Amino acid sequence: MTKIPSFLLKLLLVLIFAGWVSLWLLKPTQLWTKTWKIAEAKASTSFLTQTGLNFAVYTFPVIAIAIVGFMYLELKQKEPTSRKGRSSLSVLSNPLVVSRYIGMLSGFEILAVSLFVIFLAWTFYSRISSDFKKMIPIKSFTLPVWQYRIFRVATRCGLLAEACLALLLLPILRGMSIFRLIGIQFEASVRYHIWLGTAMILFATLHGGGTFLIWGMKHRIGDEMWKWQKVGRIYLAGEISLVTGLVIWITSLPQIRRKRFEIFYYTHHLYIVFILFFLLHAGDRHFYMVFPGIFLFCLDKILRIIQSRPETYILSARIFPSKAIELTLPKDPRLKYTPTSVIYVKIPNISNFQWHPFSITSSSKVDKDTISILIKAEGRWTRTLYNMLHSKTDAEADGMRFFHVATEGPYGPSSMDFLRYDSLLLVAGGIGVTPFFSILQEIASARSNKNVLPVKVQLVYTIKDSQSICLLDPVLPQVFDEEQSYLQLKVFVTREHQANKSLREVLDEVSKIQTIHLANKRSGYAVYGLENLRWMAVLLLLASIIFLAFLSIFNHIIIRPNKKSSEQKTASSIVDVLLICSFALALISSTLVATLWRWKRLSEEIPPFSETERKPMKPTEANKGFDQHEIHFGARPNFKDIFSQFANESKGSNIGVFVCGPETMKESAATTCHQYSQTFQSRGQEQKPSFSFHPLNFTL
Repeated sequence: MTKIPSFLLKLLLVLIFAGWVSLWLLKPTQLWTKTWKIAEAKASTSFLTQTGLNFAVYTFPVIAIAIVGFMYLELKQKEPTSRKGRSSLSVLSNPLVVSRYIGMLSGFEILAVSLFVIFLAWTFYSRISSDFKKMIPIKSFTLPVWQYRIFRVATRCGLLAEACLALLLLPILRGMSIFRLIGIQFEASVRYHIWLGTAMILFATLHGGGTFLIWGMKHRIGDEMWKWQKVGRIYLAGEISLVTGLVIWITSLPQIRRKRFEIFYYTHHLYIVFILFFLLHAGDRHFYMVFPGIFLFCLDKILRIIQSRPETYILSARIFPSKAIELTLPKDPRLKYTPTSVIYVKIPNISNFQWHPFSITSSSKVDKDTISILIKAEGRWTRTLYNMLHSKTDAEADGMRFFHVATEGPYGPSSMDFLRYDSLLLVAGGIGVTPFFSILQEIASARSNKNVLPVKVQLVYTIKDSQSICLLDPVLPQVFDEEQSYLQLKVFVTREHQANKSLREVLDEVSKIQTIHLANKRSGYAVYGLENLRWMAVLLLLASIIFLAFLSIFNHIIIRPNKKSSEQKTASSIVDVLLICSFALALISSTLVATLWRWKRLSEEIPPFSETERKPMKPTEANKGFDQHEIHFGARPNFKDIFSQFANESKGSNIGVFVCGPETMKESAATTCHQYSQTFQSRGQEQKPSFSFHPLNFTL
C-alpha cells in the first residue's frame, strides 16, 4: 500500500526540485526579467502583494521539498528492507578522488560540484555580458570604461556570494535535514557547509574589495561607505555583514577550531548579525532567494531547543581501562532509531553551553528502555567527565544520583541499507568502532527474525595497544557466539609485539570493566527523541502559512501597495523590518505549537522498565568461538589482502564496505576499494564482486 504514494511523493520531489533549479537558471535572463515585472504588477493588486509573490516563488519551493520529503521518508521507513541490487550508478557513490588535502570525493559529489561551478559561471556570464552591453553610467560619479567594468564585476561577485549563501545552511540542518533524501547525514554534509562558506566569503570579499577599489580611485570612500540609503542598497549594512562574515570564517579555520573550540563556537553565533545586515544591504527581493535555508535552520534550531528540555539522567556508567566510559540513559520505549545514529549530549555539571555528539552503541530493537553511548576521554570535556566518574564506588556514586544530562537527537539514516548487502566488511580504528556496535546488534536481531542478509560479516579492528580491545565488550557475546558463525573478527594491534598470543589470552589479560549505578529507578524524564517526520512537515507548512499571512497583512496596513505602479517607494529598511517581524511571529507561533505538543508527549505515562544487566563475557565461556577470529601484533591491516580474501570468500556477492576511524584509514580503504572496483570491471558480470564504499564519521 505504501509503494504507490511513496513513488508519487518521490516524483513530486523531483518536479519541485527541477522547477527550483530552473528558476535559478532563468533568473539572470532577460526573459525572466520581463516575465517577473508582469507578475509583480499583477501581484501588487492582490492580497498576496509583491513580497508574498517573492516568498511563494523564490522561498517556498525549498520548503515544499522539505515538507514532501519528510512525508516521503515517513513512508519509506515503513517499507520492508529489500536486497540491494547491483547498479551501474553505484560506481558514482564510491570515492573517485582520494587526497589528503580535499579528502574523499565520490562521483556524485564531483558531479554536483561541477554543476554548481557551471551554474556560477553561467550566472556571472549572463549578468556581466548584459552589463557590458548597456554600459549605464553611475549617477553619483562618472567612471572610465575599465573602471566601470571592474565595478560591475565586483557587483556581480555579490550575486555569486548570494548563490552560495542560499545553500550555506542546508547542510547543517539536523532534525529538518533535507540531505537525508539522498542518504547524506549531518556529520558527512558539514564539509559542504565549509566549502560553501569559503566560496561565499571569497566572492563577498571580491564584491566589497572591488567596490572599495573604485571608491578609492574616485576619492569617495569617506562619502560612500557610511551611506544608509532610503531605497536600494545600504552600503554600511553590507560592510558590517562582510566584516562579520570574515570574523566567522577566520575563527572557523582548523588551526583555531581544533585548539580553541570555544572561540569558534561563540563567534559562529554572529551569524545572526551577518544575516540581518545582509538583508538590510541586499534588500528583501534578494533575501528571498537565500531565505529557504534561514527559514528551515531557525525552525530546526527551535525544535532542537525544545527537544533538549527537560533534562534526563544517567542510569549507569561503565568505566573501561582504556580511558573510555559507556553511559546508559533511560529512553521512551516508543523511540526508534536506526544504527549508526548519533545523539548530542550536554552535561550541565561540566558546561551549560557545550554540546557534543556521540555515536549510539545500542539498538532500539534490542534495548527498548535504554540508550547507550561510548565516550573516549581525549578532549577537555570528555576527560572532565571521565575524571568525575573514574574510580567511583556505588556508595560514592550515591551522591551523584541526579547526574542530569540534556540530549538532542538521535539523528541517523532514514533506512538500514546495510541489511540489503550480501556481505559486509566493517573497518574500524580506535573509538571509530562504536557505530558498528549498533549495526552488529541490528544484524543479530534481523537474523533471529529469519532475515539471512548479510550472510557474512567481517570486522577489521585496528588499535594502538591490546588494552583497547576492551572496547569490544558490548558485542563480545555476539562475536564469540558459536551460532553466529557469519561474523569474523580481525584485530590489529599496531604498537605492541607479542608473538604467538591468541585473542583468548589477550582478553584474559585485559583489566576488568567497572560499573557504577547512578540511578535505580526513574527520577526524571527519559530520552524521547525527535518528533515524527509527518508532524514536522505539518509544523513547517503551518509556519509558512503564518509567515505569509502576517507579511501580507503588514504590507496592506503599513506599506499600502500602489496599485498603479509596482515600483517601491517605501524605505527599504521598513520593508525589511516587516519581513523580520513576520518571520519572528511565525517562529513564535511555531514554538508555541511545538511546546504544547512536547508537553503532551511528556505527560503521557511511560510503562515501567528495568535496566538490562549486562553480563560480562568471559573468554573461557567460549570454546570454539575463538577459532575463526584473528589478532595480529605490530602490523597494520593490508587492505589489498583483506579485500581480495573477503571478495573470494564472498564469491561475487554484493559487498558493503563501511569504514570509521582516522582519515588516513578511510583514505587507504577508499583507495583499495576504488582499485578493486576498477580491477573487477574487466571480469564477467556474473563473477565480479560489487563493492559499495560508505565512510562513517565517528564522534567523541
